[in-house]
Amino acid sequence: MLRPKLPVMPQPTGLTTPPAVIEPTAITPGSPVPPPALVAPASSRPVVQLTPGAALALLGSGTAVVLVLGAVLVSLLLAVAITGASVAVCAVVLRSLLASDAKRR
Repeated sequence: MLRPKLPVMPQPTGLTTPPAVIEPTAITPGSPVPPPALVAPASSRPVVQLTPGAALALLGSGTAVVLVLGAVLVSLLLAVAITGASVAVCAVVLRSLLASDAKRR
């Protein structure tokens, strides 16, 4: 049957440059230089500070969003359930009408 061909890794062609030689540098002893002190960069963003009143307002608005979203989702679920039930009732009525019409003939 069909057998896959495995690719063969070709050898590099063309001119290759030899690796560069790294020469050591001379180190002269001297007085030790202290490392520079790390200075934290100044932030360009303003710092947000929440007061207790703002925290309560944020908590209240979050709670309101959750409650409204829950009410919307529950109402959508209820609408789907009512639609399904009404379609089922219509199907039963149509079935009985068609069955009674077939019995009369």
